[in-house]
Amino acid sequence: MSKIRIAIIEDHDLTRFTIRTALLQKDDMEIVGEANNARDGLKMLKKLQPDVAIVDIGLPDQDGIEVTRKIKATKGHSQVNTKVLILTLFDNKESVLAAFTAGADSYCMKDIKCNNLLEAIRITADGNPWIDPMIARIILEQAQQNRNSSLVTSISEFTKNQPPIQPYILTARELEVLELIVKGCSNAIIAQRLYITVGTVKTHVRNIMNKLCANDRTQVAVIALRYGLVA
Repeated sequence: MSKIRIAIIEDHDLTRFTIRTALLQKDDMEIVGEANNARDGLKMLKKLQPDVAIVDIGLPDQDGIEVTRKIKATKGHSQVNTKVLILTLFDNKESVLAAFTAGADSYCMKDIKCNNLLEAIRITADGNPWIDPMIARIILEQAQQNRNSSLVTSISEFTKNQPPIQPYILTARELEVLELIVKGCSNAIIAQRLYITVGTVKTHVRNIMNKLCANDRTQVAVIALRYGLVA
């Protein structure tokens, strides 16, 4: 099995150390490079072409949003295949929408738990977005207001023609799983909290996606929040 190749662009030494420590414990992940500023980070990405770049939004020489924009602007070059996972302390609308407009693939808060970060990296590497639950709420609010953002537009298009969804469409256990999905929990964490196997969790997640006509966990979370399936 090939490893997920990861580069970290983060100026805070302790945060970078914490991320590095978490990733080094996983057999399916490999850290190929680190940088503490945007200039060196962009050079590193061009040379190493990682699968996922974890980019701090508050870099000293250039913010992570502009870095993301430059990464995604390299269309036609090999670097375009790198997925960008934004890491930030900010959950305000301006930062969130600016990041996704720049082309960010996923958005995590810096206080994210290690297991959730690992799950976010895996989901991002697979080509799917991962969004913190608080960020999902912001995205949903903007989608309902029909503001201009590529991710907001796609979510708005996805949900606008859907009929209202009632909680009774899901079983009591599926609602429990759904609530944990919205909180950003991985399958392993859901299994641990509900005292069931990971295989059973996967079955519940698949059933939830089918019942809600969703393609991934992010769409599941957005539908759940939009239609009040979870608090």
